[in-house]
Amino acid sequence: MGYEALKLQIKKMIIEVCEKDDISPADIADDVELFSQASKLDLDSLDALEISMGLKRDYGVRMGDSKDFRRTVTTINELAKFIQKETNG
Repeated sequence: MGYEALKLQIKKMIIEVCEKDDISPADIADDVELFSQASKLDLDSLDALEISMGLKRDYGVRMGDSKDFRRTVTTINELAKFIQKETNG
């Protein structure tokens, strides 16, 4: 899967698992901190858990503790890089 396709798939997964039906993938910038006001997603700690479970389900990647999660899940770009690294060995 290409990098751009992966980023789109990640955005769709976040919208689905966090039940953000009023947001479209195009509304999520690739380089904006996901857990910031600028992202417009209004994510909280429960959303972080849902995203972590979605990553495990869709990509087979496990996140560590909440500190690891916050370090890895910063932007769509960083998350896509992490998934590519973890899944391509």
